[in-house]
Amino acid sequence: GANAISGESNLTFDGSTLAVTGAATVSTTLGVTGNATFSGGALLSEGTLSDGATVSWDIATDPVAKVTLGGNRTLAAPSNPVGSGQFISLLVIQDGTGSRTLTWNAVYEFKDDTAPTLTTTASKGDLFVFRYNGSKYLEVGRNTALTLS
Repeated sequence: GANAISGESNLTFDGSTLAVTGAATVSTTLGVTGNATFSGGALLSEGTLSDGATVSWDIATDPVAKVTLGGNRTLAAPSNPVGSGQFISLLVIQDGTGSRTLTWNAVYEFKDDTAPTLTTTASKGDLFVFRYNGSKYLEVGRNTALTLS
């Protein structure tokens, strides 16, 4: 019903696929009080961030993202968080030269308050996963020196 879904104009159904453009919120008036259940996998498509002196990351559109560093860079604070509890991941890839550095914005929180040093090997990547707590992005995991092909 129209009172149970905000943003229903953002929903389309072609007979086999239900798509959301923008945001749609399902309220408990539809009886949705527990978990969402999928019969198949759920996919958050990986976005590619633009490389530049300061790398910007819109986590509403690209909560799963990658960036290939073409020089020493700064990662800006993420924009447009969906809300407290949101998980996001970033794959940071060294270009063919390698030895690129990344300066993390202060909103990223790491173990012992120490930002990581990236893998320096050309074409390798480091994967970081964070959980947003409403003000900071808390690191919950990382995998380093990944061979990506």
